[in-house]
Amino acid sequence: MNRRKQTHLFYGVTKTRLSIEATRKKRRREKEEMRSTKDITYCKYNDSERVIGNTFGMCVLQDFEALTPNLLARTIETVEGGGLIILALHSFYSLTSLFTMVMDVHERFRTESHSLHTGRFNERFLLSLASCKACVVVNDEFQILPISSHIRSITPVSVSVDEEGQSSSERDLKNLKDALKNESIVGPLITRCCTIDQGKALDAFFDAIQRKTQCSIVALTAARGRGKSASLGLAIAGAIAAGFSNISVTAPTPENLKTLFEFVLHGLHELQYKEHIHYTKVMSGDPALKKSIVQINIFKNHRQTIQYLKPNDYMKFSQVELLVIDEAAAIPLPLVKAMLGPYLVFLSSTVNGYEGTRRSLLLKLFYQLEVKCQLHANNSDGSQNPQFRRVELKESIRYASNDPVESWLNDLLCLDVTTHIPGLARLPPRESCDLYYVNRDTLFSYHKDSEIFLQRMMALYVSSHYKNSPNDLQLMADAPAHHLFVLIGPVDKSKTNALPDILCVVQVCQFVNYMY
Repeated sequence: MNRRKQTHLFYGVTKTRLSIEATRKKRRREKEEMRSTKDITYCKYNDSERVIGNTFGMCVLQDFEALTPNLLARTIETVEGGGLIILALHSFYSLTSLFTMVMDVHERFRTESHSLHTGRFNERFLLSLASCKACVVVNDEFQILPISSHIRSITPVSVSVDEEGQSSSERDLKNLKDALKNESIVGPLITRCCTIDQGKALDAFFDAIQRKTQCSIVALTAARGRGKSASLGLAIAGAIAAGFSNISVTAPTPENLKTLFEFVLHGLHELQYKEHIHYTKVMSGDPALKKSIVQINIFKNHRQTIQYLKPNDYMKFSQVELLVIDEAAAIPLPLVKAMLGPYLVFLSSTVNGYEGTRRSLLLKLFYQLEVKCQLHANNSDGSQNPQFRRVELKESIRYASNDPVESWLNDLLCLDVTTHIPGLARLPPRESCDLYYVNRDTLFSYHKDSEIFLQRMMALYVSSHYKNSPNDLQLMADAPAHHLFVLIGPVDKSKTNALPDILCVVQVCQFVNYMY
């Protein structure tokens, strides 16, 4: 789980299948040579969900007109620190041409009585690039355009370190590794951890493994790039060493588990398991999955199995000893509930980023599990009580903490809006509230106050709507038949220039001459 990879992966995302027949022979030969000697993944936008959970060194996004907020969130967050995200554009005389560009998604926004699209989302997107300190806009001669003039004044990132050159978190991780180095199982595994948060998460997982308490659930939450899948993989290796025989892993697709299985193998290696001698891997036969690992058979001491099962196959989970659910927020909540049973469950969920936009009901599930476990503890009859424990990873691994690209993407797509949820002690009387019509041109103007207001609106969407996604932002901005209303409580006149709290957001679609 090194911060710097020896081999950087590159992947290009495009609207349609790539074609090089039209290029000249020399260019074609160069492209074929690059494709055969470099680790390159090509992916169509329709298949972009399969890159979730993977890490790349470079991402090239083509066909700008086909981009959506969902695609931006899925792809950009997979690039590691030191990597590049390249947006390949067609020739424009001016960047403002993007404001009026017809996007593919606009076709879906048109209605019989509303055929004219608007480019509010593109305008806000371009204005946000000017504020991103890690963005460089160049022309076809690689000259830096004025919008990126800030790139000429780059300052180094300051990190407070001790006399040995270690930060406080690195020192804490070293102390934890030293404290556990004599442990036969968790000691070797924790050497693979990169952050103190990850080390504590692995310790929590192994504590549950040693207890072997039925109906116990350990939930791991974090933003993207914090090492959730890697932590789960190391924990699974620890469960194998502890004697668990039947372990099932589930996620939306096997490709989402690439990192998880990679660190299962790293963990087995640290525990002195040898491939072909102590275990074998089983790859998927589906060409679309690019030989993803779907099963690992271990036979060092006795027969043990780690296998991937689809979320819809939850009926097969009845015989497992350990169930691992990766990216639970991307799985429908009824399926997640159906998976839980009388066995140990490790569960991970993204709370910010693309997968985390559907987290509202999952967080409610966590609350229900906490209450249920507390009730069992209060009514104990001497039997083993179900236990629920939640662990959070905060320090980033894929890229440095406070990464400017991550901050820009979170602001652009409103991915981290939990701090904008109004903390009202009680709701004001109905007669003191007013319903306002929202001017969308102002809302998406990228003005400082407009951004705060937009973040507050999206906070209500994310916290209350279980099917929320970043694409909703583009629908709000560009759909010509849609209108926005907000319910505002009484304004405190003593607080000058302060934006009022939003109590409710109403989004209405107008069809012909009626609203519904």
